[in-house]
Amino acid sequence: MKASLVLKMGQQLTMTPQLQQAIRLLQMSTLDLQEEIQDALESNPMLEKQDEGEDSGNAEASLDAVEPQVSAQEVQPDTSNETADWNEKIPKELEIDTSWDDVYQSSASNIPSSSAASGEDWDFTSTTSAETNLQDHLHWQLNLATMSDRDRAIATVIIDSIGKDGYLRESLADIQAALSTNQQVALDEIEVVLKRVQHFEPTGIAARNLSECLLLQLDLLAPDTPWLAEAKLLCNKYLQLLGSRDYRQLMRRMRLKEEELSQVVQLIQTLNPRPGAEVGSKEPEYIIPDVIVRKANNRWIVELNPEVAPRLTVNSYYASFIRRADNSADNTFLRTQLQEARWFINSLQSRNETLLKVATEILNHQRAFFDYGPEAMKPLILAEVADAIEMHESTVSRITTQKYMHTPRGVFELKYFFSSHVSTTQGGECSSTAIRAIIEKIVAAENPRKPLSDSKIADLLEEQGIQVARRTIAKYRDALGIPSSTQRKQLF
Repeated sequence: MKASLVLKMGQQLTMTPQLQQAIRLLQMSTLDLQEEIQDALESNPMLEKQDEGEDSGNAEASLDAVEPQVSAQEVQPDTSNETADWNEKIPKELEIDTSWDDVYQSSASNIPSSSAASGEDWDFTSTTSAETNLQDHLHWQLNLATMSDRDRAIATVIIDSIGKDGYLRESLADIQAALSTNQQVALDEIEVVLKRVQHFEPTGIAARNLSECLLLQLDLLAPDTPWLAEAKLLCNKYLQLLGSRDYRQLMRRMRLKEEELSQVVQLIQTLNPRPGAEVGSKEPEYIIPDVIVRKANNRWIVELNPEVAPRLTVNSYYASFIRRADNSADNTFLRTQLQEARWFINSLQSRNETLLKVATEILNHQRAFFDYGPEAMKPLILAEVADAIEMHESTVSRITTQKYMHTPRGVFELKYFFSSHVSTTQGGECSSTAIRAIIEKIVAAENPRKPLSDSKIADLLEEQGIQVARRTIAKYRDALGIPSSTQRKQLF
């Protein structure tokens, strides 16, 4: 076979640095985006924040086209130029003798901050409290306790063997084996020290099982507490029957009437089965919504959150140092930084324009959800939104990941509004999210003495024209964190 040169023409998609940056910013969460903006401001002298109320010159005219405060009901965006590659808007040769109006404005300044709290509601501990470790909390109490060095060494091993839920995870024999490397310790001696540790806070700590945990808490109640003796008897001997909701067997063995057993169970329900969770709590995770949906004059409006990103602009002072015909290292550096600044501003603008279009389309499609709640949610897939805004499905997937919408009904991730569909008997479609909401409503209204089974819930849904199999009901119920009918059964 003879080698030869062949000239061919073809088209190929090239991932330019500008496109790579735009895609990377597109899939960032709000917190990651704020860190990226801060890094860009620190590394690029051409970028600067524009203070609130600062005059942006001719930038106001250009910002009108990307004003994020858009009514989803009244404004129909012009998509004739939106499908074009935004990268083509960046000129190859930068002009220095033009006005520097490359300003990025995240949102209108007249929108009040939804996260700002009044002075009366502000809690100092919510912003300064750090995560507390259960072992550190117990060791702190151990240092305050009066013990011999031998007992303190045993207590240290016991505390280190306690899990996050507050239960002792190691047997006394294992603790004895761990201590026997240095000295011989009897099991009775470990038992005595364990009793002392079990009097630490929180109440019920270092228990070896649920029965012991509840009994430790009952022992600290006042002796004249009503039904205290019966509660101790139940926790000591019949806790398994209570867990299986076998109330008839409980009443027979404890010789109690239904009303009396109800009082005993109510006392037990005031106890904490996981005492360690009181101390080992994690720091709260805060969500900053990317878009805000509100109702004004009987119309739903979607807008970008003004807290998402600051207003960015090109630093005209540094840009004035650039000379067109100068090829020196300093001038080349400034030109490069200016180009990157323009790319970054355009990437941010493209990200928020895409986010606003997707959120507006979600609002248009799921308007019934905002009016009536989750039960009115309609089926929606990524391809439908992508076709409506004339973008690729992967772009919609990126812009809806880790992006949140603040609504009068709560804060939801954008992907919450996408769900599969289930056919109805009338030939229509029902969203799986709406079905889960209906199941939750049915369970909330059921008789706790006779909870509904999955088959009965399926029959109730079929009466509403929704055909769902029993196994699907069980799957939706598990996703909602709703226990089975046997576990939901209550005495009162």
